[in-house]
Amino acid sequence: MSFGQFSGQEPVVGLLQKSLANGRLGHAYVFSGDDLGQMEQLARTLAKTLNCLNPPHRAPNGQAVDCCDQCLNCRRIENGNHPDVQWARPESKTRIITIDQIRDLIQIISLKPTEAEYKVAIILAADRMNVQAANAFLKTLEEPPSRSVIILLTTAIDQVLETILSRCLRLHFAGEPGAKITTDELTWLQGLAGAASEPKKSLLGRYRLLSQITTRLGALKEETAKQLEAASPLSRYPDAEKDTREKWEDELNAAIEAEYRRKRSELLLLLQWWMRDIWLSTLKMGEAMIALPQIKSATEKLAAHLAAEDASENLRTLERLQRLLRTNVQETLALEIGLLKLRL
Repeated sequence: MSFGQFSGQEPVVGLLQKSLANGRLGHAYVFSGDDLGQMEQLARTLAKTLNCLNPPHRAPNGQAVDCCDQCLNCRRIENGNHPDVQWARPESKTRIITIDQIRDLIQIISLKPTEAEYKVAIILAADRMNVQAANAFLKTLEEPPSRSVIILLTTAIDQVLETILSRCLRLHFAGEPGAKITTDELTWLQGLAGAASEPKKSLLGRYRLLSQITTRLGALKEETAKQLEAASPLSRYPDAEKDTREKWEDELNAAIEAEYRRKRSELLLLLQWWMRDIWLSTLKMGEAMIALPQIKSATEKLAAHLAAEDASENLRTLERLQRLLRTNVQETLALEIGLLKLRL
């Protein structure tokens, strides 16, 4: 992708291109927002622009302000196999970016570029750096190697150490107002809302609702695995050496887990939007503030027999569940305890 293809993120893209044109690109950035995939792609596009061999546009200072997306460097960066563009992702079952990963990254970017103009280091889910890793990174952020750019990506900027944030320029990716919902999500949510708004309530009924949610999560994880496996170097280079394949497998497993957790968070956020609508309906706030008018009927049915305090407590329950799931808690147990507490 080129910069021009990032619809809805014109302020961020414009700032980066202006910095390139003025020769004032920062040495370290934190990209924050709700869509990790989009931030990852923009970081990749910036890396391509810095190293593009045939840029379609150049500033008066000679620096490219967009990438061609076709040259050898652009293609290799897009495919994740350019030696001067390095990525760090959460690894292992704990999904932590370790001090060893950061030390390896520092060592690589401290060397001069081998084939390109710039070294670029991109840290995916920077909020998953443990304290030791973050502290090991501070000196590099204070005294970056020449012709290098470091980009940290996070959907949880409040969990990134302030000592890291203070050494980086922050760019926030705006999300769309209201609840974002796809056709598949709407179909699923309509089924869940319909079942939840049925007049008869029982423990079995609650477990059926829980089952609908966990089944959806299972489908999301399977879909995520298929997508990332197809994009992994493992599928393109089946004859790679054993050590390389093992490294790619670890990275793939960590990427699947990270992306699944992001999608899980989005699904629970969708439920939070719905619970917000129910709460607003108990307060008689009117249709103008409703985020999900597509399931208005089920929302009103639930709101009709809920007190405003109960509806508000549902929102707090989901917020606590989201925070709990950011830890290493057992997912099934956390979902069962959290969701069965909903006052429906």
